[in-house]
Amino acid sequence: MARMITSVLARDLATLGRVGEDTSSESVLRGLTTTLARGVPGCSGGSAELWRDDRVLVSGSHSELIMLVEGEREIGEGPSIEARSTRQRVVISDVLRDPRWARYSGLATRWGVRSVLLLPIEIDPVLLVVGLYGVRPGAFTAQAAAPLAEMLSEQVGVAMANMWDFDEVRTDAAQMQEALAGRSIIDQAKGIIMKSSGCSSEAAFEELRRVSQHHQVKVTDLARLLVEEHQRKKR
Repeated sequence: MARMITSVLARDLATLGRVGEDTSSESVLRGLTTTLARGVPGCSGGSAELWRDDRVLVSGSHSELIMLVEGEREIGEGPSIEARSTRQRVVISDVLRDPRWARYSGLATRWGVRSVLLLPIEIDPVLLVVGLYGVRPGAFTAQAAAPLAEMLSEQVGVAMANMWDFDEVRTDAAQMQEALAGRSIIDQAKGIIMKSSGCSSEAAFEELRRVSQHHQVKVTDLARLLVEEHQRKKR
């Protein structure tokens, strides 16, 4: 059995940590599964299940593997369920000879899978269950899986952390933009009130706040209605 970590795999896993506008959990998982299928000797395809509590996001290098993972949950038995519940690596050398999950073996062979390796990776606050699949028996061993699991834990952990940090920055920027837009529309509404009544800026804002409280609407929403009504009258 050749070692599972190659230079191509190490290089491609490192690129998962690069984030951009299109980066998402889906894109990271999709990149991970295709990287495993391309870079691990003996691996013909990969799957990834991102669990947060009882919610799961599933990705796969091939649609058949996504159906295999989902089918395993439907029958309620298999290596992925075992890896998730025990937080331990699971190896199936040959699905036709493994006695543990007979119904799963039927599903796997239907999609041409003969050997399986499941790696649970804890990345607080989520659990990632990574699956590697071979079309030949004996593609994976527990001994060779250990360094791969360590590398995946490090590289995928970095990728997910970078994505979450980027999402936080993106959310903060959107909230700031929304706040600036709200302040702008309030300033416009204050200007309309000041022009029509000859009051000060402070008095105009107090009037906006009084009316918003009376009608139980946000000051920003009331201001937007006032500005839109003023623009309609001008037209």
